[in-house]
Order: sequence, then structure tokens, then C-alpha cells
Amino acid sequence: MVIEQRLYTVEDVWELSHKPENANHHYYLIDGELYSTMPPGGTHGSLAGEISRLIGNFVRAYNLGRFTVETGFHPPNDRGTLLSPDVAFLSKSTMPGPLPAMFVPIMPDLAVEVMSPTDSLSELHRKAETYLRHGTSMVWIVKPSEKGVDVCRAGDDGGMRIESVGKDGVLSGETVLSGFELDLSELFNLAES
Repeated sequence: MVIEQRLYTVEDVWELSHKPENANHHYYLIDGELYSTMPPGGTHGSLAGEISRLIGNFVRAYNLGRFTVETGFHPPNDRGTLLSPDVAFLSKSTMPGPLPAMFVPIMPDLAVEVMSPTDSLSELHRKAETYLRHGTSMVWIVKPSEKGVDVCRAGDDGGMRIESVGKDGVLSGETVLSGFELDLSELFNLAES
């Protein structure tokens, strides 16, 4: 939901998010437009937690870089775009050094967005397009109600390609997390147990 018609910056969001009255709000920016979301529910949190654990174990085992949860990322030269994926991966080659205390001034290699009941798929596809436009290689949109995932990649024509993987499918880390696989039936079973 768009909050107000003025252009916001990364610094505005940092300030807003640290006010006590905004403790239960999560903010993000697309092209200077400020959006607010409520904290995620149980299913969302469980899925994000399992994905984070599985990616984190793989990243640590092979010393591939860093993974984060609900961390703000913005393109280095764009103060009007800030996204906070539920789970993200940054390769060693992408990381600008130690992660800063404030928002990370680069987009992740992989962004994972778990769909909440209040999210629309078109809204999440817009986020995916924004990630990809600013350098993210792949976005996974996890759809709990369907027990599936939309895998989003940049298309050759500058648009976005979407591949839907069903509940019995397997996600591949492809070249982003080479060797990583995520069995969706296992993921959804873990999140529900």
C-alpha cells in the first residue's frame, strides 16, 4: 500500500523505521514511493526461517558468502529504491566488504520473497522486476497457498522471465548458488510441522 505521494529516500526509511510508533511496520521503496507492510504471520515466518536455514547451511558449508534475513538492500547509485527480502544471498564476489550496520548498498545475488495473505502476486512481481533491474540474478517468490514458487530471472529482452515450480518440484541455485537444491515438498512439510 502506497503511503504518501512524495519521493522518499533510503535515509528517510532508516529514520522512519527507528521511530517507536513504527515498531510494527516494515517499509520499502520502489522509485521513491514508500510502501508499508505489517510483520509477517506464522506460515510466512516458518517458510522464511526454513529457507534461511537451508541456504545458510549450504553457504557456510562451502564458504560462498553471506545470507541475510529481512535486511534492507539498495542499489549503490539509487537512493529511492530499498527492498527487504525475506531471505537473501550475497556471494563473496558481490559483497562490498563487511556488511554495514545500516542498509546494504548493493542488491543481493538471490532474493527470496514469501507471499503473505495481504500480498498480491502482481505486487511481488513488481518487486522481482525491481531486484532484477538493479542487479539481482534470481528472485524466488514463494507462494504458500499453492505450495509453489515463481522463479524470476531477467529476460534477454530486458523484461522478466517467470518459471513456476510446483509443489513436487525442486528449486535449483543455478549459477547463483551452484549445487544448491531445495525440494519444495520437503520445504512445505518442514514449515508445517
